[in-house]
Amino acid sequence: MADNNSMQDIARDVVENAINSKANFSVAESCTGGLISKLITDIPGSSNCFSHGLVTYSDDAKTKLLGINTEDLLRFGAVSEFTAKKMAERVAKINNSDFSLAVTGIAGPTGGTVEKSVGTVWIAWGAKIQDKFVLESELFIFSGDRNEIRNQSAIKALLGMNERIKISKSV
Repeated sequence: MADNNSMQDIARDVVENAINSKANFSVAESCTGGLISKLITDIPGSSNCFSHGLVTYSDDAKTKLLGINTEDLLRFGAVSEFTAKKMAERVAKINNSDFSLAVTGIAGPTGGTVEKSVGTVWIAWGAKIQDKFVLESELFIFSGDRNEIRNQSAIKALLGMNERIKISKSV
């Protein structure tokens, strides 16, 4: 498990790469509860690339703040690839971001089901490539207590964001 210094190092890399690429990004968080936004805003100068983070912990927040249809949340679930991608898409649209990321999952210790156990996390990343906004997602099954699951989710989300920013620089 990564400690706070390595989490900050990852966040610092994201901020530096975004600034060097003249790119901006935004974040929509559910199970991480603002942890990713905190890690980013702990970095001096992050306001040059980070517009905002939305904590959309409840279904109601996902609907009101991100405009995700209630029927879709009922159909696919808050913890789903569909919802993660919609969160990433909508937060990017709100700010006209070059990049976005979204995290939705079950940090525990309760809330898990047979179909979606504690530790189930969907992460989605969005990237503006030429005239299109491309969305990617990945399912993770993390283990540990609530804080460990949240930390692992934040690290994976930031590492994925960093890779996408670096790749876009070389395109």
